[in-house]
Amino acid sequence: MARTGRHPQQVMDEALWGIFQTGYTDGFGSDADHLKTPADLADCLRAGFTLFTIDPGDQVDNQADTDAPETLLSKCRGLGAEAPDLNLDRLRKSYLSGKVKLPGGSSLEFSETELLRAAVKYGRAIKHTVMMYQTLKSAAAGRTFELEMSVDETLTPTTVGEHYFVASELARAGVTWVSLAPRFVGRFEKGVDYIGNLDEFRKELIRHRAVARQLGNYKISIHSGSDKFSLYPTIAEVTEGRVHLKTAGTSYLEAVRTIADTNPELYRAIYRFARERYETDRASYHVSAKIDRVPPENALSNGDLEASLDDFHTRQMLHVTFGSVLTARTEDGSYRFRTEFYRTLEAEELEHYRCLAKHLGRHARPFAR
Repeated sequence: MARTGRHPQQVMDEALWGIFQTGYTDGFGSDADHLKTPADLADCLRAGFTLFTIDPGDQVDNQADTDAPETLLSKCRGLGAEAPDLNLDRLRKSYLSGKVKLPGGSSLEFSETELLRAAVKYGRAIKHTVMMYQTLKSAAAGRTFELEMSVDETLTPTTVGEHYFVASELARAGVTWVSLAPRFVGRFEKGVDYIGNLDEFRKELIRHRAVARQLGNYKISIHSGSDKFSLYPTIAEVTEGRVHLKTAGTSYLEAVRTIADTNPELYRAIYRFARERYETDRASYHVSAKIDRVPPENALSNGDLEASLDDFHTRQMLHVTFGSVLTARTEDGSYRFRTEFYRTLEAEELEHYRCLAKHLGRHARPFAR
């Protein structure tokens, strides 16, 4: 929302009008994603969102992954001083008493260093999530809501032990949640398929699913889940449907595809602008596209434009620059692309919906039961 200059109420209103337009009458939900502050919660609660994804990434201590044991011990003692529930004596009693048996026949066991690392890395993130949950519960005043915790915004994959630690501490603090998003092995880059070892991903997912079954049978949430087609059969099988697949960003690319097919001059202008913006806009995303692998716009014929959206480097370039494209203004203050962008989609509504249905259908079919 921040990248496109929209407010939660505006997003909700536009989604509701879309529902009315289609004549859809079944239930639906709305996910307020990556919320960091109580103010974020308040805005989205007022707008009518039903699922709240808490992003405590700013409170994660990524240095814990490489801290020496003595540094971890010092940090953990400091953490216990500011958050008494995370004091070292209690943590040792809770987590160093032997193996934890998990569903499916697997188990896990913490060493002291592994416990310290998990506590230091995620302690403040847990504390922040508890505060956000309590704030949301109070503000909701009896209204039903659901909570997801995201720990995917870290520099390294979430170990199964770290997942167990985070979920156990949330439960101990009285938090109720429906899904949790670890950071998985491999690379979940924007707009493209999974980059990594499929067998390794499967093995880790099985163990993460076992933790989720043990601690409440909550859903495993897959963030940056768009276009990870090689993973969907495995995810559907291993999670047995207890999964939240987050897919949204590549819907924008399908809108751009519609423009490439029906308004080539606008597509070329967006393409040129995105090529100029990519190196700046990529900073807050996990992407690896190389701008020198994206051909200049004048090297493409009109017949090449739609197909260019299937190229790895072009997809990521267009994906991460969406906010800049939709908010860019001319010298007189008018939108540079946004007005014509939406006008084109309205004029070519059926083609736009055809592209969306085809694309989102590829995401949904592996999970159909």
